[in-house]
Amino acid sequence: MDPENCSAELSIMDPLREANGTFALNLLKILGEDSSKNVFFSPMSISSALAMVFMGAKGTTASQMSQALSLDKCRGNGDGDVHQGFQSLLTEVNKSGTQYLLRTANRLFGEKTCDLLASFKDSCLKFYEAEMEELDFMGATEQSRQHINTWVAKKTEDKIKELLSPGTVNSNTPLVLVNAIYFKGNWEKPFDKEDTREMPFKVSKNEKKPVQMMFKESTFKMTYVKEISTKILLLPYVDNELNMIIMLPDEHIELSMVEKKITYKKFGEWTRLDRMKGVKVVVFLPRFKLEENYDMNDVLYKLGMTDAFEEDRADFSGISPKQGLFLSKVIHKAFVEVNEEGTEAAAVTAIGLRGSSQFTPYFCADHPFLFFIQHVKTNGILFCGRFSSP
Repeated sequence: MDPENCSAELSIMDPLREANGTFALNLLKILGEDSSKNVFFSPMSISSALAMVFMGAKGTTASQMSQALSLDKCRGNGDGDVHQGFQSLLTEVNKSGTQYLLRTANRLFGEKTCDLLASFKDSCLKFYEAEMEELDFMGATEQSRQHINTWVAKKTEDKIKELLSPGTVNSNTPLVLVNAIYFKGNWEKPFDKEDTREMPFKVSKNEKKPVQMMFKESTFKMTYVKEISTKILLLPYVDNELNMIIMLPDEHIELSMVEKKITYKKFGEWTRLDRMKGVKVVVFLPRFKLEENYDMNDVLYKLGMTDAFEEDRADFSGISPKQGLFLSKVIHKAFVEVNEEGTEAAAVTAIGLRGSSQFTPYFCADHPFLFFIQHVKTNGILFCGRFSSP
């Protein structure tokens, strides 16, 4: 690719990057309303899947979706650039020949009796590398559910096996939007298994739980943000194409306060690479595994996307000219495992500070923290989450 085309593609992605980043942090705040719960999801997977549906939305349904996805940030560029932006983003993120494995699985499953426009199906394939698949929800409900689950399991290396639980779809289901994501990457500087040991994790002032705490002393990029009394550590994966960003507030600071203050603009300023300094640091990071499952309907309702789920109000005439097509379920499931070698399926890490006799910064993630996996070239937030409790 020549430099001019490359810069043009990145410029198309700029407004989309802000839209997706804003959407990611909005989701984090809603999904994380219960501060005692762990949170883990892929905002990029959710936004790209919803953006496919947005292509076929009209009228109020479209404007509500645009607002919920923060795509109004791209409004000056027109909807066409939104989908071109996603095309560029997904092509870059899903490229082959990397030292990590990253697979996004987005697909729409529609009832076969719905007359779906060829132009819509073509656009899904062109911009999102996603097929629109027709199933017999009416006559073969259970087989349709199992078919979707099998497809997702295959796309996620069997880490996500039961995306749709029994009863999730029924004979009246017109359209199901499914997204799942799989990531596996090794740390640029792996942790030594022999250094891992049991340590207490401070869930709250009055509660501690044991974790297997990994240990590494090395040079990493790090900074401290006074505004939120939080340390930020950057852990790169092999080849430095992806980073894990960990935000660990000081022990007397509630993580919920940090979450409330985060905006896309502030997050960008706090995590700027030129702001971070490479320092020798002692890192303690818990080894853990999370599997989170979300019914996104309520979340999207809270973001103002209401008409899409209402049979008498949804306008998806750009998907099917027949009236009555609406979204019944938007489900997201994500799996993450963090260990000494790296991260599987999505990421998490942690840190803290203390002084030693050599004044080496000490980053101990023994209390709740936020984590993000970021794609370096596009600055896209692929995954984000909160580790509150083992």
